[in-house]
Formats: sequence, C-alpha cells, structure tokens
Amino acid sequence: MKNSNLKIGIIGYGSMGKELEAVAKEQQVIITDIFDIDRPIDGNSQYKFDVAIDFSHSDAVPENIKVLCKLKKNIVLGTTGWENHFHLIKKEIENSGTGFIYGSNFSIGVQIFQKIVKYSCSLLNYIDGYDIMLFEAHHKRKKDSPSGTALKLADIIIKNVNKKMFYSCEPIQGAIPSEMLHITSLRGGEIIGNHSVIIDSLQDSIELTHRAKNRRGYAIGAIYAARWIYKKKGFYEINDMLDTLWEK
Repeated sequence: MKNSNLKIGIIGYGSMGKELEAVAKEQQVIITDIFDIDRPIDGNSQYKFDVAIDFSHSDAVPENIKVLCKLKKNIVLGTTGWENHFHLIKKEIENSGTGFIYGSNFSIGVQIFQKIVKYSCSLLNYIDGYDIMLFEAHHKRKKDSPSGTALKLADIIIKNVNKKMFYSCEPIQGAIPSEMLHITSLRGGEIIGNHSVIIDSLQDSIELTHRAKNRRGYAIGAIYAARWIYKKKGFYEINDMLDTLWEK
C-alpha cells in the first residue's frame, strides 16, 4: 500500500511512540509533529500531518480526539482503555467527517492469531469435555488489565463457544460456573505482550499462544493503518482494514 505523500503526527512519545518514529523513518513516511505530555496537540494551531497515530494514554484519548476532529485530521488510535467513551468518540468522529480507525492491537500477527482462535472455538461446539480459558502477561508499567487484546479474544470466545456466556477477570475462590470464561492477567518484568488461549480436557491440553518479541509489529501495523485511513472518512475497526488485506 503506497501513499508517498503521507505525513503523520505521533501522539505519545513513550516506547510505542519511539518505535513508530523509527519504523516511519525506515518506510520514508514523513513525521511532521510529535506530541507528548509536555507538548500537547493544540486545536487552535495548524499542522501539516494528514493522519495522527495515537499511542498516548487512555485518559488523554477523549480530548485528543476532540482536538483532532476540530482540526479535521484522520486518526489511528492504538491506545487501549478508552472504551467507556466509545459512543461519545464515535459521535464526535461522525459529526466531524474525519476518518478514524482503532484496534486493541495493530500487530498483524495478533490478527492472524485471533482468526486461529475463532476457528478453534467453533470446533468446540461439536465435542464435549473441553473447557477454554485465557491468560495474558505484560510488563509492570502497563496501565490497563486485562489488556485490550485479551478483551478482544474474550469477545471472540464468548461469541463462538456456545457454552461460554460471560467472562470474569476477578480472582476466583473455589469452582467457577461452566458458562464463565476466566481471564488471568500477570504484570511484571519487561514482557512486551503474551496472550494464550488454553483448551483443556481430562485427556489433553491445547495451548494457542502469541508472544510479541518487540514493539515493531505494532508500529508496522499502525503505519499500515495510517496509509489505509488516509483520505477515508468514517469510523472503522482494524478488522475493516484487514478484511481488504485478506481479500487480496
């Protein structure tokens, strides 16, 4: 996907922001601005970027979106933990006429992993004796728990395994009901991101796992999304973009 004239602005200059900067330079994508807590984006200023890529903080997302909509800039949102503001943000995007794409994880590998999980879940409806559970682990600085990717996986499992009706991420004392999908989260060390779906029975156990080796995959996916949303209008989820990729 080529957009030789694409200019991006990076919002959030932590680990992901720096990775985005490095990958953008490798791909010869022009970075016009980098914003962080000491240099917030200003709705009364003029900027040259076409698409903003936001990997800031969930608390900053509503205001960032409001400002970007005022500026009529298209948006890639990779920050998680903002879902309580979903309807407000969607309305803001639709009213502004800008283009917006979001995802809990922009790694293409994670998206392939989710498709594998979805297919595996569908098989469980034809056999008895298997239970399914979800585990995720991230570094000690991650703010949200469970991760946005874990919640997306939970949604896939609930929708595709008939006997699973709801999920819980709370510590469990004693037995759990068979309708519950239990999510276990671990925070510590420097783990970039591990997600495992475990399918278990008395006879055997199947473990489907995605492990991020670094943040580069997230940055590559986010820049791909910026190219995709460039000059588009509307509210999109990462699967809308990937559907066009799989079709190719």
